[in-house]
Amino acid sequence: MADSLPALAFLGAGSMGGAILRGVVASGIRVEGITATNRTREKADALDGLDGVTSIALSESPDGNSEAAASARIVLVGVKPAMVPDLLREIRPVLAPDAIVVSLAAGVTLETFASVLGEEARVIRSMPNTPATVGKAVTGLAAGSAASADDLALVRSLFETVGAVIEVPESQIDALSTISGSGPAYVFLLIEEFTKAAIGLGFGDAEARLMAEQTFIGATALLEASGEAPSELRRRVTSPKGTTERAVAVLQDAHLDRTFSDAADAALARARELASGA
Repeated sequence: MADSLPALAFLGAGSMGGAILRGVVASGIRVEGITATNRTREKADALDGLDGVTSIALSESPDGNSEAAASARIVLVGVKPAMVPDLLREIRPVLAPDAIVVSLAAGVTLETFASVLGEEARVIRSMPNTPATVGKAVTGLAAGSAASADDLALVRSLFETVGAVIEVPESQIDALSTISGSGPAYVFLLIEEFTKAAIGLGFGDAEARLMAEQTFIGATALLEASGEAPSELRRRVTSPKGTTERAVAVLQDAHLDRTFSDAADAALARARELASGA
């Protein structure tokens, strides 16, 4: 990971852009400057107190996106996918010759960026996830043809301040999004249902939530610390003819393998629909 980062502009620092921005600030890495734009003063104020961040409300500064982009080496595009082409047309005249444009917009292809900014534009498509806020993201990066190895390394360093990074061809970005992009929602759903099971066994809401959440948090911390495969850790907890073995058998009879595979396939199909404008 780099010791410092050049000037950054977050254009549309909403849910995902805001998560990355907060993660970068929390990491403590030295940054030459961070500018963020949002449509409303309310959203801009939410980022205004962060150390080293200039937060612009577009409702008050209509040229804020251009101003932010003009001063940045790395420009992160975090607006809604349908708004991306208009934003790119707005900032194209002011981009520095060595500017790297990073897409945070799901479903917007590198080809779309090149069609507006030109084939020579240095563009990298990213697919981070919201645990970036706590430095635990998984981010997929796919580089456009004009982006150099140094460009990719610099953007990788940016995202490594908020977690792990995987470099993939663009053809794999949508598939990656079904696992790491949507994946936190799958985990939260499992915790919800595990909590309900605890309540069904007679525990109060607070006790049930504590047990369920901390069990997931503890298990993943153990997985990370041990370096073992999850299958091996599961084996160690599952005593022959014991209670855990009986419970795991029920979960396996529910065909979790097929359920997760079907869920990933459904998410991938929707990602392709979105990419085609459906």
